[in-house]
Amino acid sequence: MSNVREFRFKTNINCGRCVGAVTPLLDGREEIKSWKVDIASPDKVLTLQTEPQFIPGISAALADIGYYIEQM
Repeated sequence: MSNVREFRFKTNINCGRCVGAVTPLLDGREEIKSWKVDIASPDKVLTLQTEPQFIPGISAALADIGYYIEQM
């Protein structure tokens, strides 16, 4: 049974180049059903649809390439 939910995070993904940097990582993870980044918002909000147990791994993978996420 799937437990996919939507999660919102503050990030330091703040420009088109940054979005380009995270795209291969986020697109390549099967556990992420969808994602988007609002770089126009003050908090640079990353919205993910995934299951809760995958959040730590996604966070660690983003940290490995220099980006942080903080759940809102």
